[in-house]
Amino acid sequence: MNKKIGNIFKGDKVIWMVFFFLCMISIVEVFSASSGLTYKSQNYVGPIAYHTFTILAGVVVAIITLNIPCRYFKLMTPFLILISVVTLLWVLLAGTKVGDAGRWINLFGFTFQPSEIAKGTIVLAVAQILAAMQRENGADKKAFKWILWILLPACVLIGLENLSTAAMLFAVVFLMMFIGLVPIKQLGKLAAAIIMIAVVALSMVMLVGHDISDEEKVTTKTEQLDQPKQKKNFVEKMFHRADTWKSRLMKFGKPKPTPQEYDLDKDAQVAHANIAIVSSGIIGKGPGQSTERDFLSQAFSDFIYAIVIEELGIAGAFAVMFLYIVLLYRCARIASRCENNFPAFLAMGLGLLLVIQATFNMMVAVGLAPVTGQPLPLISKGGTSTIINCAYIGAILSVSRSAKMKKAKEKEAKIA
Repeated sequence: MNKKIGNIFKGDKVIWMVFFFLCMISIVEVFSASSGLTYKSQNYVGPIAYHTFTILAGVVVAIITLNIPCRYFKLMTPFLILISVVTLLWVLLAGTKVGDAGRWINLFGFTFQPSEIAKGTIVLAVAQILAAMQRENGADKKAFKWILWILLPACVLIGLENLSTAAMLFAVVFLMMFIGLVPIKQLGKLAAAIIMIAVVALSMVMLVGHDISDEEKVTTKTEQLDQPKQKKNFVEKMFHRADTWKSRLMKFGKPKPTPQEYDLDKDAQVAHANIAIVSSGIIGKGPGQSTERDFLSQAFSDFIYAIVIEELGIAGAFAVMFLYIVLLYRCARIASRCENNFPAFLAMGLGLLLVIQATFNMMVAVGLAPVTGQPLPLISKGGTSTIINCAYIGAILSVSRSAKMKKAKEKEAKIA
């Protein structure tokens, strides 16, 4: 029996344990945080049943992925790049909008975010380039150029609808290049160029965008529906989310008001997230005992970490952080044991992708970063993101299997 279970759950056992705990926390906290969904649907079991089914499907995807040898991931790269380009262009031209962001594609009744596929594809491609162009003293200088040819168009296509995802992807690839020993001089030039572009883009957002409250957003959208559609010029198309970006930056940059001055209508998300955190204590109110879930929009997604803190306390918050730290540490250990460069870079890239996204989400929840709309990987409620994040875990476990084989061969060689 144990052998049969071991044959299914192959790979690094610590990664499996982290994956298991994150999934269990997800089921409990999404069930608690979905009170708004259950009220709207008048179905108490429906939302959590769907989420549990999604996680179980994700586990199956992880098991399938971990059984794919690393060399086959290379063969999948061209097809994944083609799919990513087509779907990213599709979502820009005819994407399904939620709020003011068109990040989703509706296909045969299923809705998914192309950016989720594109993130993993870029990491996969960058891992291949770094591995193929490694020299004795580090990466070949040409590797930098090839990586930029793949990274920059992807970041532009993603960033038009999802700026935070594009920034996160750039950070992951930058760290991968640093780990892959791309010349520091090239990385320095890239960092300087990105800072200049960021300053220009920020200036454009501040010039084009309007700082509007949530209530004004609703009014503006209602007025836009009543008015005949007008063709937008190129700048308006490029910065159609400028109002949202500017509002988030302005809110984050303003001095924090006192509790008496706080406007719960204009800053509802941040306000109720703060209330949830402040009322938590060391051990929290207990699973399912949150009160702010009924007032906090996207409590089951973007702000689920605030609900985790409210229910599990500061201890629970640090426990979740610790799980992500362990995940990154194990990815580094797995990478250090790899015989070849490609699986090592792939494991580190996927580990960084998951952990940096988690860091973004947790920083937003505790008020250390402006609202970005990034879900908490493997914990937040989601369809595409949950399944694909499970696939990333499966790929890391696949790499860990090959790393274990290398370790076994080394032991055999020592004995001989």
